[in-house]
Amino acid sequence: MTSVFGLAPTVPVVPVVVIDDAADAVPLARALVAGGLPLIEVTLRTPAALDALRAITAEVPEAVVGAGTVVSAAGVVDAVGAGARFLVGPGWTERLLGAMRDSGVPFLPGVSTASEVVALLERGVRDMKFFPAEAAGGIPYLKSLAGPLPRARFCPTGGVSPASAPAYLALPNVGCVGGTWMLPPDALAARDWARVEELARGAAALRTPVSP
Repeated sequence: MTSVFGLAPTVPVVPVVVIDDAADAVPLARALVAGGLPLIEVTLRTPAALDALRAITAEVPEAVVGAGTVVSAAGVVDAVGAGARFLVGPGWTERLLGAMRDSGVPFLPGVSTASEVVALLERGVRDMKFFPAEAAGGIPYLKSLAGPLPRARFCPTGGVSPASAPAYLALPNVGCVGGTWMLPPDALAARDWARVEELARGAAALRTPVSP
């Protein structure tokens, strides 16, 4: 199975999107793609999320859209049925991991401790979301994991900013970061897609990751 990091290997940042109105999904996705961030995580936190996934899948073929905040087997089925091309969870359980494996699309189960990382490596999973990144120890913590657990590769998400993203991306065990700074609430409320595109362009320029 293709790695999530392999879906868009030159993209350093995955926008983590919360969509309240499905009508905003397509112009928002187009702005992110135009800014150089085609790998888009639509979180399953709102009633509009699945419709947003469907709309982006149908109308923005340049986007590689996935589902975030996947916390149940039913959520996996719903997300993939709506067109999600990858799955991201804030954590994992045996049942959720099994559903993600069975989905046929790449996935990033969430971890925040060394024991969780070891447990996933035992199960053959190397690609993980590190969440909540800043609260769980941030850059120093991931540096500490790199020595004893070099096979694990992470997408840190949660509190990552334009200031901290380059340092995360410089770590050997980081494939990309997840963030929301290119999606400021006032710009979304005003449907200022030009501003979103500009911020996305800045995020895309942070660093070109090495292909996995």
